[in-house]
Amino acid sequence: MSSKSGNETIDDMFARGLALRRQVLGPEYVDKSIANANEFMSAFQRITTEWCWGYAWGRDTLELKTRSMLNLAMLTALNRAAEIKLHVRGAVNNGVTAEEIREVLLHATIYCGIPAGLDAFKAANEILVEMNVISPRADEKQ
Repeated sequence: MSSKSGNETIDDMFARGLALRRQVLGPEYVDKSIANANEFMSAFQRITTEWCWGYAWGRDTLELKTRSMLNLAMLTALNRAAEIKLHVRGAVNNGVTAEEIREVLLHATIYCGIPAGLDAFKAANEILVEMNVISPRADEKQ
């Protein structure tokens, strides 16, 4: 991550955001999202890459691991299971352990409610099992 100067352009922010987005979410996912964007969706891809990834995620104050944990909590509050799945992958890429993900989701469940927590746990569990980070069943060890 680099510090931003007053001379940074939108194109600079896009380039930094694209590199960071690829690092966290994986180049296959990001490149496919951008390549599949039609004229209508390309504006969303651009603003997401510039502002979400180039500006917010690209700031130096918080580590990527911390940002991932914050995202999981906020996405639980918003009850966005599809985004939770995406950001669980990113969290693992950023060094967040399954135990830390569980604790973030437990904490968010207390504040956001059982239904939101349940959806978040189901989404996270699916991805953690798929990534072979955790076992599909309690009696199976990795």
